[in-house]
Amino acid sequence: MDAVVRIRRFMLVAADRLSWLPPTLARVAIGVVFVGTGWGKLHNLEKITGFFTELGIPAPGFNAVLASCAELVCGALILVGLLTRLASLPLIVVMTVAILTAKRGEIGGLSDLLGFVETLYIVLLAWLATAGPGPLSLDRVAVRALGGAAGPAETRARTAPAHN
Repeated sequence: MDAVVRIRRFMLVAADRLSWLPPTLARVAIGVVFVGTGWGKLHNLEKITGFFTELGIPAPGFNAVLASCAELVCGALILVGLLTRLASLPLIVVMTVAILTAKRGEIGGLSDLLGFVETLYIVLLAWLATAGPGPLSLDRVAVRALGGAAGPAETRARTAPAHN
């Protein structure tokens, strides 16, 4: 039984020391994807506008520019971890619109909806919007530089009792 306790303690310490990794990987992955898609869309606005027209999206030219810029700018902000919580919100909207327009015909049930890559992006973005960018981010650097207080999650993490 003593070995089980030691293994558990080791795993908890290792997990605690690696807690910076999941938000960092999520940010980098989401950021790279959206910077790439936003850049590509901005360089093919005519094609994107035509696609938005086919989907019946109102003001397709304006919305093509809006979605492309949101993906590029918000993706870049998330990539470096600056204003991560705020930058996640427009991308959640863009992915929701994509599901409701481009993917609507493919939804036969919940498993179809949950199988879309757009749904995965929404889940990761929602996690980043609520949990924050993690310690390896410009948000964290800015808070420290401005002498700001830690957020509720950071305060809980610092005051939480040690794992048994």
